[in-house]
Amino acid sequence: MIPKQDLIQSHRRHDGDTGSAEVQIALLTHRIQFLTEHLKTHKKDHSSRRGLLKMVGRRSSLLKYLAATDRPRYLDTIKKLGLRK
Repeated sequence: MIPKQDLIQSHRRHDGDTGSAEVQIALLTHRIQFLTEHLKTHKKDHSSRRGLLKMVGRRSSLLKYLAATDRPRYLDTIKKLGLRK
């Protein structure tokens, strides 16, 4: 598991940035990947599955926001994280 500070530093827009959309999307993506692996071995863990679905929805909302407000930042973010196209 990658330390949270490393994720924040690699996706922040400026020094001290810990809450921009890019950082939030990166943190959610990392947690989603971790939970996906967990659910492959623990198929009946429905409470974690619910949490995973909530995280996916939140990430989707943040990506829609970023796409609507700043298209180049959106494209850069999905390219860095390997999401979509």
